[in-house]
Amino acid sequence: MEIMSPLSFERTQSVAVLGGGPGGYEAALAAAQQGAEVTLVERAGVGGSAVITDVVPSKSLIATADAAVAISEASDLGVQLFARSDSGTPLKPEVAINLAAVNRRLLALARQQSDDMRAQLIEAGVRIISGHGRLDGPHAIIASTGPGGTDFDRVEADTLVVSVGASPRELPSAKPDGQRILTWTQLYDMKSLPEHLIVVGSGVTGAEFASAYMNLGAKVTLISSRDQVLPGEDADAAAVIEKVFKRGGMTVLSKSRAEKVERTDDGVVATLSDGRTVEGSHCLLAVGSIPNTAGIGLEEAGIQLTESGHIQVNRVARTSVPNIYAAGDCTTFVPLASVAAMQGRQAVFHALGDTVIPLERRRITANIFTAPEIATVGQQQKDIESGLVNGYVHKLPLAANPRAKMMGVKDGFVKIIAREGSGTVIGGVIVAPRASELIYPIAIAVERRLTVDQVSRVFAVYPSLTGSITDAARAMHLVQRDEDPLS
Repeated sequence: MEIMSPLSFERTQSVAVLGGGPGGYEAALAAAQQGAEVTLVERAGVGGSAVITDVVPSKSLIATADAAVAISEASDLGVQLFARSDSGTPLKPEVAINLAAVNRRLLALARQQSDDMRAQLIEAGVRIISGHGRLDGPHAIIASTGPGGTDFDRVEADTLVVSVGASPRELPSAKPDGQRILTWTQLYDMKSLPEHLIVVGSGVTGAEFASAYMNLGAKVTLISSRDQVLPGEDADAAAVIEKVFKRGGMTVLSKSRAEKVERTDDGVVATLSDGRTVEGSHCLLAVGSIPNTAGIGLEEAGIQLTESGHIQVNRVARTSVPNIYAAGDCTTFVPLASVAAMQGRQAVFHALGDTVIPLERRRITANIFTAPEIATVGQQQKDIESGLVNGYVHKLPLAANPRAKMMGVKDGFVKIIAREGSGTVIGGVIVAPRASELIYPIAIAVERRLTVDQVSRVFAVYPSLTGSITDAARAMHLVQRDEDPLS
């Protein structure tokens, strides 16, 4: 007779995940890898809105805009594009955007990404239920065929993970119609480039789409209620982006609030709070988002919500109910896809007894996909100026970088924030093409608490944009400090 170890008698843990966005996907995958029985309930498709209607399609659109700019500015580098007429004389072609083809491509890419993620979950052994889910107490999820549907599955589990995301916020005085007044999820139905796009809201989403459509060739007016675009971001970075916007022909209306947006016979008109009006062909509403937490049984299960409807979570994504976790934009933590994914993994690791390092905001790297991009990590200059932390800042213009000169890059900078006394790197900002890639060395420095001297001793390729990181670190050298054991 086979003798079984005590571990053989342990019951397999079960995990049920509500929502298949980045947080839910990673939670389900991590739970399956831990040997749990996993069920995922998702109504739109694996990847959620982040993959299907938000991050993936929007960044694909921005990539097309970047390509259009690269072609139009190629002549600055000595690359000239010509076609020949019937008589043999050269003709300079114009860059044209087939928006219908662009949108077909990016939606196809999004769907393919969703299908790939679904295949990975199935291969890992995750059971996927397509339907509208809601909690039925603290230990079960009910998935129905539709809101209020009569056909349903009831899934009981030891651990629940809620990752239902958020939806674009709508204004009563500017109701989206999907044709002229649009949210960012509705932009991809347009068949041609808008003649004049009015963007209401100058936060991350508004700035990204305003930048993309300007570079695709549309006339753009950006309505900002604050002094400058991207309020809350690094002031120097926001100033660079606003300068680029205006140089590109965008109209930026600062300190202006849209009171209402209405359709006209052939477009839209936005009325500002001071009585001015702006006429355009289309309007994009980018005024924030609301969590998809209403009516899905959270409060009945005992989960604590904020007044805005966000789920209160701690640094391991745990809610007020011990066996229920939450991840992503529906929570009180940072609304980024990368953060949602990390929260999903952390939740499962914590629930199943694996090693967990609680999330810290200082370790989070973020990026704004304007042109140029803005990447940030850790403490920021405003934290130094407000006295929150003692530190010093060094900013190095990218125009001084030899690789930037070769590429024709004129706008941007590298900024490093270090702690006073020790010189430990505690934050950074990069404004540059592909800043999302360039920020990684600074993120490592923040994570591993490296000093500016340690960063400066790393060899950067010459010439390279990353060379500006080592140059900035060298400029912050403190003679009285040398704690590197390898020196």
